[in-house]
Amino acid sequence: MSTDHSPRRIVCLQPSATAILDAIGHLDRVVACTRYCTDVCPGIKANGRIILSDSWTANAAEIVAAKPDLVVAAVPYQEKAVAEILKAGARFLGLAPKTLADIYTDIACIAGVMGATQRGHQVIADMQAQIQAVRAKTNGAARPRVFCEEWGKPLISSQPWVAELMDAAGGKFIGEPGVQRNAQGVLAEDPEVLIAAWCGAGDRVPLEKIVRDRGWEEMRAVRDGRVYCIRDEFLNTPAPTLVQGLHALAAAIHPQRFPQPPGLRCIRGARGQVREHRPR
Repeated sequence: MSTDHSPRRIVCLQPSATAILDAIGHLDRVVACTRYCTDVCPGIKANGRIILSDSWTANAAEIVAAKPDLVVAAVPYQEKAVAEILKAGARFLGLAPKTLADIYTDIACIAGVMGATQRGHQVIADMQAQIQAVRAKTNGAARPRVFCEEWGKPLISSQPWVAELMDAAGGKFIGEPGVQRNAQGVLAEDPEVLIAAWCGAGDRVPLEKIVRDRGWEEMRAVRDGRVYCIRDEFLNTPAPTLVQGLHALAAAIHPQRFPQPPGLRCIRGARGQVREHRPR
């Protein structure tokens, strides 16, 4: 008789859960996920998996039809949908990370549910080691002031875990993480580096347009050609994939110390001669 009672059919309504399952070697258990999960884990597209809406807009009937024994979502999610999922006999795991410590807890929790505790510990240790290695390379360097946003309308600064990663990457996060900002207020703080990582936008943030529309042409970051886009999933997915965002942050903040990685795009050129540049 098998003693493995870990879930066999998992529905992921949050890309971070899919990325965590991939990191611990259990992506094969995912039977349904969101289209955003496919951005983080392209391999999830194979084998005819069902593509659902996200945690907030997901249809309970579609989820139940996938016959899951575990559904993983993140706040905000619909309580009515959760009730229907539980009625159908599936377990429900809700995530609400804010900090890197919360993300490590989520990894450990999902790994424990899957019977992969040791693998989960190793994934966490690998993340921490990479963060520490980047921090070591920025020791003694100047710490530029950086504004990093996760959405443009309304203007919202990036989450607390991004502020933690930025600290490791050798930058100083301007303002309070995860709150709505005023464009004129950001301009008054005159950041030295500007980074946009919009949720769901991939690497398609219109850098020239946001600078022009917000009247940020005189901002120091713009004058110095230090306006960057980092792929959405590298910074907004609270999972092991954040180390890719960490390396992108480090390259944007300290380009002399770190190579330009994939997923980082910047505006370069003097004021009035702004053009986009994609590092190779």
